[in-house]
Amino acid sequence: MNMSLLDLEYQDSLICNSSLSRYSDCYGFTWKNEEYAVIGSTEGTHIYHISAENELVPKGFIPGRYIHTSVNHRDYATYRHYLYAVCDEGVSDLQIIDFQYLPDSVHLVKEDSIQFGRVHNIFIDTTEQKFYSLIHRSTVNTQTIEKPMKIFSLADPLNLVELWSGPNDVAEVHDAYVKDGLAFLNCGYDGLRIYDFTNITSPTYLESLTFYQDQGYNHQGWLTPDGTTYLFADETAGKRVKRCSWNGTNLSISSYFGTGFLDGSVPHNIMANDTFCFVAYYNLGLHIYDLRYPQPLEVAYYDTYPTTSFFPMNGNWGVYTLLPSKRILAADRQYGLFLLGFDESVLSSGIGEGVTLFPNPSGETPTTIRFPNNSSEISYSVYDLSGNVVQEVVLSNFTYQQLPGFLAAGSYIVRGKYVSENSEKQFSLKWVNAGNQ
Repeated sequence: MNMSLLDLEYQDSLICNSSLSRYSDCYGFTWKNEEYAVIGSTEGTHIYHISAENELVPKGFIPGRYIHTSVNHRDYATYRHYLYAVCDEGVSDLQIIDFQYLPDSVHLVKEDSIQFGRVHNIFIDTTEQKFYSLIHRSTVNTQTIEKPMKIFSLADPLNLVELWSGPNDVAEVHDAYVKDGLAFLNCGYDGLRIYDFTNITSPTYLESLTFYQDQGYNHQGWLTPDGTTYLFADETAGKRVKRCSWNGTNLSISSYFGTGFLDGSVPHNIMANDTFCFVAYYNLGLHIYDLRYPQPLEVAYYDTYPTTSFFPMNGNWGVYTLLPSKRILAADRQYGLFLLGFDESVLSSGIGEGVTLFPNPSGETPTTIRFPNNSSEISYSVYDLSGNVVQEVVLSNFTYQQLPGFLAAGSYIVRGKYVSENSEKQFSLKWVNAGNQ
């Protein structure tokens, strides 16, 4: 829905386990005004040029230090012209890949096996020149978590220097989002922590969510560019995505949303801008939610995993949405690297495409939805703010219909589509039902 497949890269020659899992996370970057995609596999790091013709063109492969069918997690971040790669299986280390020679070649320029062993995730705060290593495991005993998190200086991008480690009162920091020293730490079953690491010798503890509704394993989250909304997911079956309000001091959950949570779906990785939240769901693919509504509304999706599986953690692992072209990358554990299109203009603010609601808010007179003359193939649904469908309508002989007057007073979303002038048009409108009919 509202998404298109532009290209797909998949190699069935890569080693895999019995679940046919070959891939893990994806990443993207821009170099010399060209866009590139990265995906991790059981064997290493694959880098592709994203052409103007929407093709994923192979540009390099760097074998991992540890290559095995058990490898199911590689993670990436970039700084200047370096791609940093870690792995959370086997005898691993930090690999630093130089991509300054693209589009011709990429080169592995360093492996740090002294400071780095197994690492689960990484995040780079480019403004502060700091490298965050999350679930940092011992280089001696790969099963031992040395520190929940370590922070390194990137003053010399090839020779990282440790600055800080901790927090010492949590078992792990699974992932983090950091901007200008402000760090949101996803601490698994210990919840969420927020710190200011601007002064690295004396970090400031700001806030935490130790207990909250719909809690599971606090996995990963993202701060919107305007800095007012933080979204995070618990990697636990049946848990919803949390939308939080952030004012620089206090964090509070304002709404819960998701897809298939009543059936035990598992959200994994999230990215967001000020308008949309992009959620990579195991088994369900990539789902996009509109944040302009008090209860975020699903407006687009692409199912990367068409297979049915009893195991709830196959399928879509990661998403990357920061390419200047707004093309989207999605990594599926079984099906590879997806290049997807999402036309945000279709869902621009207040879009009605000629559809009107009157009166709105409703009063003693029921609200009527009206479509332009000569419209055909009209269909729409009315949603409450929890995302539940309360009415579905298909119109064949009329271009207008009264909205249901039996609903409880409150706000609803009316979303649908119709054909006019030989093209399909979509709309999404807010309806306030005063409940006076």
